[in-house]
Amino acid sequence: MNVAQCLKRGEVLGLPRLEAQILLLHALKRAVHDRAWLLAHDTDVLGPQHIDEFEALVQRRLQHEPVAYIVGRKEFFGLSLQIDKRVLDPRDDTEILVEWALAQSASFKAPRFLDLGTGSGAIALALQSQRSESSVTAIDASPDALIVASHNAAALGLPVVFQESHWFAQVRGEFDVIVSNPPYIDAQDPHLDRLQHEPLAALVSDEAGLKDIRNIVQNAQAHLVTGGWLLIEHGWQQAAQVRALLAGAGFQQVQSRLDLAGIERCSGGQK
Repeated sequence: MNVAQCLKRGEVLGLPRLEAQILLLHALKRAVHDRAWLLAHDTDVLGPQHIDEFEALVQRRLQHEPVAYIVGRKEFFGLSLQIDKRVLDPRDDTEILVEWALAQSASFKAPRFLDLGTGSGAIALALQSQRSESSVTAIDASPDALIVASHNAAALGLPVVFQESHWFAQVRGEFDVIVSNPPYIDAQDPHLDRLQHEPLAALVSDEAGLKDIRNIVQNAQAHLVTGGWLLIEHGWQQAAQVRALLAGAGFQQVQSRLDLAGIERCSGGQK
């Protein structure tokens, strides 16, 4: 098979063309963003070892393993991050949360951000990269996740401070903007089967997916300056419930933001 036939094979098996391109580039030991090379070499005949490697990668993807885990990297907010099974695969929709946090931090000269449940460090590192004068603290209950996040920070040269903590348990001080993409999937959600490769502790929450969100909302006020914001990513059907939690905890200007599909995916409020 040549390059074009190999890509067609991936599509026939059920992969979107972009995913087939990324996996073929990875099999060829080329940079996964070098799709122009595939176009320029579409008639190049591939060796058996490259075809076999590509087929193996395709089969892994067809078993719902995220592309980021297969290739070991993910682009998020213009940053290239190391990603593996110790952390969640950062979603493109989470960039909406970063954009909102940056907008709400505009009134603070040198904003202090807190990222709760940082995982790979994606949100914290994106904030630090955009507001170099800010201070960003990122916490996670998983030591393994903090290893990945610290590696990403070092590779990018971004001075985020990482700390092990279960939500606010070990957090001290006040912040201008608190952001979180916490676990929010109900344990009985049928879609969990497609997320079997990702760490369940970062996905699933009790009380119909709201236990961790409720914990964050109830404890955030003590760690926010007056006028500071709490912004949370949540499930597609949870916006009204999260807004009610925020209002019940005394937050003002409670509102939600839409994801790339037009669904209310983030909610927040101001102290």
